[in-house]
Formats: sequence, C-alpha cells, structure tokens
Amino acid sequence: MYIYICFVKLEDAIKSSKFKSEVQKAGLNILYTAWWLKTLSVKELKTFGITHEQYNVLRILKGKHPQLMCVKDIASRMIEKSSNVPRIVDRLEIKKFIKRTQGEVDGRQTVVTLTEKGIDVLAKATAKLDEIGEKSIAMTNEDAIALNNLLEKFRTKE
Repeated sequence: MYIYICFVKLEDAIKSSKFKSEVQKAGLNILYTAWWLKTLSVKELKTFGITHEQYNVLRILKGKHPQLMCVKDIASRMIEKSSNVPRIVDRLEIKKFIKRTQGEVDGRQTVVTLTEKGIDVLAKATAKLDEIGEKSIAMTNEDAIALNNLLEKFRTKE
C-alpha cells in the first residue's frame, strides 16, 4: 500500500485565497486538516469493520478497562459530542466488541466493558492508525508541542 503525502496549501485545497483575517484562515485550516485526518482514519477503520465513532468508544473503554463504564460517562468523553452513544454501543455489542450489563448500584443504568475481541480489534486498528499517522503527518515533537499550545489558545473562549 502506498500513501502519497502531498503538501497542499489551504488556498489550493479550497481554491480560495480570500479570507477575512488570518484568524479566519486559521479556523478554516483547522477544519480542513481535521477533515483530512478523519478521512485518512475512516478509510483504515473500515477495514476493521468499525466507524470513527465506534473506535472512539473502544478507546474510551480501553482507558478504563477492566472497569465498567456507564453510557453517560462514555458520551461525556466523546470527541464528537453529538454522537449517538447508545446506538454506537448497540452496534459494538452486535459485533461482540463490548459486553453490556445492568449497573450493580442502579439497575436502570447500563454499564459497558470491552471483550477480548474488542481489545484485539482496537489494538490492531490503533497500530494501523499509528502507522498511517507516522507516514502522513510531517511534524516533529517540538512542532506538535507548539501546535498543541496554539490549539488550546485557540479554544480559550470555549
């Protein structure tokens, strides 16, 4: 498999060079880059039979494993806050990547944990995404630190 790395300026990608300000251009650049990264990962995750949102749920569960998590807590940690977590959990349960049970303290609460199959698919998908990231993202650790600081500054009014 070949991955073509192409350094494209935002202006060329969206075929426009008119921006209200550099701040507006930065916002569009963030959106375009997020779309680009998601497109790369979605393509790879498809080979594992999971969506980007399902992968996010598996990662969240892995962070708490072997503890159980309630669906509400999973939803609060999602990258895309509008995700329909109960539906995602349903699909992951059908694939046998997670196991759902009733909460011990509150029987109305649904709690979820990873299965061995879920841990396995998550490990393989993560390894593949890490490989893609290493090949596709041209950035040093120092660049990443600077970018992280800028992105956090960008969201200070959140």
